[in-house]
Amino acid sequence: MNALAHPTTRQEDWRYADGAVLERLAPARFEQWRDIAVAPGEAQCECFILDGSEPELLRLRIDVGDGGRAAIFAVNAGADYTRIEIAVHLAKGAHFSFGGVTIGGGEATREIVTRLAHAEPEATSNQVIRAVHWGRATGNFLGRIEVARDAQKTDAVQDFKGLLLERGATTNAKPELEIFADDVKCAHGASIGQLDEAARYYMAARGIPPEQAKSLLVRAFVADAFRALEDEAEQERMLAAALGALGDAV
Repeated sequence: MNALAHPTTRQEDWRYADGAVLERLAPARFEQWRDIAVAPGEAQCECFILDGSEPELLRLRIDVGDGGRAAIFAVNAGADYTRIEIAVHLAKGAHFSFGGVTIGGGEATREIVTRLAHAEPEATSNQVIRAVHWGRATGNFLGRIEVARDAQKTDAVQDFKGLLLERGATTNAKPELEIFADDVKCAHGASIGQLDEAARYYMAARGIPPEQAKSLLVRAFVADAFRALEDEAEQERMLAAALGALGDAV
């Protein structure tokens, strides 16, 4: 095994990970990738829910052919260290969509890591990531978009928002853009905060109890990640899984 097979927090892509858990895991765990190939002109969508009590790594490598479309939606609600990592290569005119949520309390660290390579012209991508944490939990997002010199007409958007329900919880965000083409539209945004007090006041003024208002605001916040999921039943299943992790937090 080489050094990359057993990462440490000294490596940039693992800087916010739970180092104690990384040391306990066998190096072979870090070599386990699932490869997904989307043929030219084809479309593929998959949904993942990680909510186990043991450390878990979901690592996906996705290659999207010319004009293909790939979509991944994920809920990361593990009770221990849990990481979703996605590496995507986009060919000409391809599209990738991602909606992900990290959510939970306790002391667990939950991560979403994405790396998108816009390798050829006219490809598009859209990422919406939401994090909701309380207790002493940590939610991390590391997202990198690379636009090659020949990838003109690229259109890439990455949107991360973190919500902390209690003091003691932590959210880390590290969005990155590396652009070598000159005719592109690329944007990323990252914000971390607490519930909108103005919105809570507005709802309270209209007779909505405080706890119900809090629940509704969290639901709307999380639902953003799944708006691009066209299958309504799957959209509801993903939202229910995320909200189910809230328990007594709201």
